[in-house]
Amino acid sequence: MKIAIGADHGGYRLKEDMSAYLKAKGHEIVDVGTHSTEPVDYPLFAHAVAYKVADGSCERGIMIDGAGIGSAMAANKIPGVRAALAYDISSALNSREHNDANVLTLGAGLIGPALATQIVDAWLSAQCVQDRHQRRVSLIEQIDGRQSSTAASVQALSAISEEDLERVVKRLESLIASGGAAGFGDAVARGPSISGSPDTARRFLDLGVRRLTTGPGPGAIPEDIARYIDHTLLKPAATADDIRKLCAEAREFGFAAVCVNPVWVKLVANELRGTRVLACSVVGFPLGATHGETKAMEARRAIREGAKEIDTVINVGALKGGDENLVLKDIRAVVEACRDGSAICKVIIETALLSDEEKQRACRLAKKARAHFVKTSTGFASGGATAHDVALMTAEVLEAGMEVKASGGIRSYTDAKRMIEAGATRIGASAGIAIVHEAQEITVSE
Repeated sequence: MKIAIGADHGGYRLKEDMSAYLKAKGHEIVDVGTHSTEPVDYPLFAHAVAYKVADGSCERGIMIDGAGIGSAMAANKIPGVRAALAYDISSALNSREHNDANVLTLGAGLIGPALATQIVDAWLSAQCVQDRHQRRVSLIEQIDGRQSSTAASVQALSAISEEDLERVVKRLESLIASGGAAGFGDAVARGPSISGSPDTARRFLDLGVRRLTTGPGPGAIPEDIARYIDHTLLKPAATADDIRKLCAEAREFGFAAVCVNPVWVKLVANELRGTRVLACSVVGFPLGATHGETKAMEARRAIREGAKEIDTVINVGALKGGDENLVLKDIRAVVEACRDGSAICKVIIETALLSDEEKQRACRLAKKARAHFVKTSTGFASGGATAHDVALMTAEVLEAGMEVKASGGIRSYTDAKRMIEAGATRIGASAGIAIVHEAQEITVSE
């Protein structure tokens, strides 16, 4: 049987035990996380397990948290899912024989591994076969009114022709360009671009993307360039007053985000509350030479304090030394922290220290780890962004729906324009105001 399994930090160890046990019995396991004992929010993982069952990619799901109650509530929000908490063999059998439960939730704080394996064995083997119980399960489904609609939607995608999908994509693009798609504009430069490509659109939908955006794409110069700038202050001597001033400028000019060191995230989030400007934190900054687990903890705290985007520095030495497994693990730890907290992850590869081949490898590893962006530089190395590097990185990640952030040494509109033409969809700069003013002057002149 193909089984989706997930847990929060309280259920992590029991999840690991159950995964090993089920694999040994011949089941195929799809582990949706979490992958450590770092504190996370159980509804995210309960949703991930439930969705795997609802879309038909897994036959059953098992979710483990401290008590199992909250996860059952979260999983049951997904159409087509019947999640049940079991705390002994009897309740496990009842959930299957009477209710045809397809997701099982367990409380690691209530039961141990020995009882858990007995519960799971009973739950996997039991069937709902009696007519009266099947009729009642049907009534449960009718209450929902959308029996397994998530799975039906996924299956329906495969029936859409390329011509129809092309028409949908073009319609979305025209709506966004005219301002007729409410809510899409705010997402520009923060989600993958469908860019008129049916193959790309279908691939994003297959991956579960629910927000498709049509940003300017490589080479297009945005009319409102401020929305593509992360207003940045990373100097060690920055004060609270400096940060407040930075946030005031971001509110005034409408920048995409304010990027600061982790200690300032809470202040930035408070200052930006009620605006569309996001709080962004760097982690592992500026050297990247800390453990991936440490970077993940740093990211999780920043997210708890209000960061919506995380810019993490890779282990440059490990990359140059050929230890790709370490680099991948390093990036993935932060990506998972971001995905747990619904934050965007940008991976800084520090291009000034890398050869072209190393830059390409770094991009491929970020892509494999499912990051959202790759970013050129910290601004603290021997060099910053170049158009050559941005183009190289864009070529590596664009088809995966990832974006490129250019940062380091971008001090004018001419610099920013060069990066955007090369493929950047975000600009990290401390000179954001000067860039916007120059852009406005050029527009007036033209």
